[in-house]
Formats: sequence, structure tokens, C-alpha cells
Amino acid sequence: MAKLEITINGRTIGPDKPTYIIAEMSGNHSQKIEQAIKIIHAAKDAGTDAIKLQTYTPDTMTIDCDREHFRIGKGTVWEGRNLYDLYGEAYTPWEWQPKLKEVAAELDMDLFSTPYDFTALDFLMDLGVPVIKIASFENVDLPLIRRIAQTGKPVIMSTGMATLAEIDEAVRTFRDAGGKQLALLKCTSAYPAPPDEMNLRAIPHLKRTYDVPVGLSDHTLSTSVPIAAVALGACIVEKHITISRDEPGPDTAFSLEPHEFKIMVDGIRTTERALGSVRYGANEREVPSLVFRRSLFVVEDVKAGQVFTDKNIRSIRPGFGLHTRYLDDVLGHKAGQDIQRGTPLSWDLVGGI
Repeated sequence: MAKLEITINGRTIGPDKPTYIIAEMSGNHSQKIEQAIKIIHAAKDAGTDAIKLQTYTPDTMTIDCDREHFRIGKGTVWEGRNLYDLYGEAYTPWEWQPKLKEVAAELDMDLFSTPYDFTALDFLMDLGVPVIKIASFENVDLPLIRRIAQTGKPVIMSTGMATLAEIDEAVRTFRDAGGKQLALLKCTSAYPAPPDEMNLRAIPHLKRTYDVPVGLSDHTLSTSVPIAAVALGACIVEKHITISRDEPGPDTAFSLEPHEFKIMVDGIRTTERALGSVRYGANEREVPSLVFRRSLFVVEDVKAGQVFTDKNIRSIRPGFGLHTRYLDDVLGHKAGQDIQRGTPLSWDLVGGI
């Protein structure tokens, strides 16, 4: 298998393959399994390939402490929140996840998750997820990356705030631990992220640097940004989905509603078709338009023996006459016969050639 491809549940992900589109549920279920199931169905209706969850508890993520270090500072939608309380609101109960996986499978969708510690990874392995996601904030957790690599599962890793040196270390750790199938996602870890901070040109650079499939984990509210990413070579797109941004929730402010998600998916699929291949010349649909090219025509009545000049020979539409490259070769020669205005020029009309 080429390094530029990974296989998820029998599906090849990589260049020249359909973009693998992931709907991130995160905490948008509002602690209601019915809402979670509703989101899965909405994602399917929007054309999504996979649902992604997050597998943690407040205690596996942090400690219950209200000291200053555990309060979120300025610059995010969670400003002032206590970490433990936030994760208690946002986490997806583990007992739901087998049921949600069944629902997704019935809809012919993959379901997988991000583990945030070893216990979550063990849980997901028992659940039989087809791929493991490493979140952007965890790409510096080298022991976790090492353990994930040892599972043999394909892995999708977000780059987030990582420097190139940190990405190098994460990729090297994964490979040194025996990991084989890796995809990287360009990600801007701002919530929401402004489009002018996305730096999508990093996508082809990551692909060249690490020889892996590259995609986008997008936190903008734009549907255009992921479409542009696909045009630049992204073969995976991950985006948060919510039933409504009017509903309360930790991540709804930077999530797409279902109709917006569908607009994004449709735009990606159109972009894939438009990218096509390196090809020149008229295709089947263009052949009828060849007539609209310019060619050489006789534009005044010409008598036999009369000299061709730029007054009686011109390059005009349609394209039935000699190619325009022959204009200088024809000028100064004489007509071999009488020619009526509007006749496409051909060599048998030119005397002495």
C-alpha cells in the first residue's frame, strides 16, 4: 500500500479518492442520547461518511480543582469556565457509544472516536472502531501516541498548534512504535477559527513532508474553507455538526447546522468532479464548440488572379477555414478561381501554392 493512502473499514483514503467527510459530534448532544442519535441521522442526510465522538470523562481529562490554573482564560468561547465542569458538560457517556456505533452502522456510516488516555483507548479497541483520532491538543502526548500506534489501527492526527518540530516528533514517535497508517489534518485550534488564520497552503506542504494523506479539521463557520482545502489536496475533512446553534452547548458556537453541512458536502463533491485530471484538448462536450474558433475566410468577392490582402482575407469566426497560422503564407498570393464572400479559405483556392 502506498504511504499516501490509508484504509478505513475497507475504504481507501488518499489522493484521487473521494474525500472522507467526518461529522464531529463532540458535546453537541446536550447529554441526551436521543439528541446524539438525531445528530447521526442529520449527518447521514447531509452526505457524511463518518461520525466522530470524544471518549473521556472529566477525571481522565483533568482534576476537580478550582485553582486559577484550571480556569480557562480569555480568547475562547469557554472563557472563565472551570475545566472539570466543562468536561463534565461536554463528555459523551461511554455507555452510549456502543449504541451510537450501531446506529451509525445501520446507516452505513463509520463511527470512531478520540481517546484521551489509555483507558479510553482500551475501551475503543473493545468497541471495534475502525480508526483512531488523535486530537490536536494530544499530539504532544507521546506515550499516548506510542500506545495508539501499537494497536495497528489506522490513525488520523490533527496538527493544531504544533510546530513543525512537534509534528516531526509525533510522526516519528508513531512510526518508531510500529504505526503504519497515518493521516494528518491541518487544524487551527481557535474556536471558532477565522478563515484568514487557516493557512491552507500547509496542506500540500504536510503531504510532501511526511508522505501521508492530509486533510483538514475545520473550526470556521465557513463552508468555503473545507472546499478550498479539497482543491488544495485535502482528502479528509472533519467538521463539527449541531442540530441548531441556538441550542446551548459547549461547541455549538463553531458547529455547522445540518443544512449548512450539506452545502459543504455538496460543494466538496462538486470540487472533486471539477478537479478531474491533467488533460488538454477538446472533450466530447467541447467538440461542438470548435466551430466558434477563428479561421481564415474570404470576406470580399475575389476574382481569379486577384491578390489576397488583409482586406479580402481575415481571421474570423467560425472555424471552417484554414488555420490562422497560415495568414502570412496566403497574403500576397493570388486566387486560383473566383471566390464568393463568406467562403472558408482552403489551399485549393490559393493559386501557385
